[in-house]
Amino acid sequence: MPDVIVVGAGPVGLLLAGELARRGVDVEVFERRPVAGAGSRAIGIHSATLAALEGAGLTDELLDGAVRVDRGIARARGRTLGVVRFDRLGSRFPFVATRPQADTERILAARAPVPLRGAQVSALLPRRDRVRVRYAVGGRPVETEAALVVVATGGGGRDLVYRPGALRRTIYPDRYVMTDAAATPDADPTVAVVDLDPSGVLESFPLPGGLRRFVAWDGFAGADAAGAETGWNPGGSDAAEADRRMTGSGSDAAEADRGMTDAGSGMSGAGGSAAGAPTEGGGPTPAERLRTAVAARGDAAADGIVDATTFGVRRIVAPRMRRGRVAVVGDAAHEVSPIGGQGMNLGLLDAVTLAPLLSQWVHSGIEPTAALDHWEYRRVTSARTAAGMAAFNTRLGRAFPGASAGAREALVRAMLGPLTGPLFARAYAMGFDRDA
Repeated sequence: MPDVIVVGAGPVGLLLAGELARRGVDVEVFERRPVAGAGSRAIGIHSATLAALEGAGLTDELLDGAVRVDRGIARARGRTLGVVRFDRLGSRFPFVATRPQADTERILAARAPVPLRGAQVSALLPRRDRVRVRYAVGGRPVETEAALVVVATGGGGRDLVYRPGALRRTIYPDRYVMTDAAATPDADPTVAVVDLDPSGVLESFPLPGGLRRFVAWDGFAGADAAGAETGWNPGGSDAAEADRRMTGSGSDAAEADRGMTDAGSGMSGAGGSAAGAPTEGGGPTPAERLRTAVAARGDAAADGIVDATTFGVRRIVAPRMRRGRVAVVGDAAHEVSPIGGQGMNLGLLDAVTLAPLLSQWVHSGIEPTAALDHWEYRRVTSARTAAGMAAFNTRLGRAFPGASAGAREALVRAMLGPLTGPLFARAYAMGFDRDA
């Protein structure tokens, strides 16, 4: 029986597994995907995360080949509204490091046990001194046990631990279109640009290899698309039993509901369209819409956009991240809007701060209850802070027609002015995270 099973081999699960293994913990990783993802989803690693990973010896590897973004420029209608000065943070890493998520996962995977891929976990059944794990590989049901289990699956595995409907969620109507494309020769590789046009935001972030990530506001989803996401996807009776054990029943469940914030985020919010696929009714494709948005800002990089994907946004912040021998980290516990780029970093900080506590439990045989409760408080508080910031960014990036566009521009000028600019730079760099 392993000491710990980590469910999920994304960046958060891999970091946790690697940190546990480094501390001499026998850990296994289960991952439903047959192969590692090749896409470039989360790209930014913030100063607080880079500092937290120094002890693991990962920071230098993550910085090798990454682009260091030391400023973010806010513009509107051809004018500069202000500059977010990451280079004046006063931290050891006064920048945002950008690299494709697949590269980040590759670096973290080199320190972690090889995942058991194709393992679809269906239920976690906690017992007094262990957790029973039911899963299937190739359709064959299997059952195993571990002293501790951590769910790091992202939103898709949330029903393993939370009772159906127990977590409040907010489905934002906003849609975005995104791609990575070649930058123009004059694009500054150390500067991110946020263009707050009256038609909606266009964000541009440097990436290695002379690329930039372009993300544009793409209007509001229809009521049917948004409503389709509000339903919960419960598991079977085993999952329901696990839900009861995680969130409790009666007064515990009521307490959890009272403690919940508005819910959820992530790029899975309201589904996505395939790259370059035409929209329903024969309208412009996502790539055509993004090309139009980039070209409207006078950026010649628009000519190189050949495909794009769309995504929606939701927000979920669970009020509890552990119960007994089961813990939850990353997007499984909290999803925040990707506008602002803090979701993956939240999960990485969950993992790197949880690992020493689980290691202590395994090696001593004594649950560090007070330390784990304090960890949970810090991480839930940090997730709420990030979710609030992400929600603000999402609303700020919508279309602001007419006179309201000028009001938004005045607000951003004030935000990034000499009095409050350093405060917002710290907020955008996750400086208010409890583990920063």
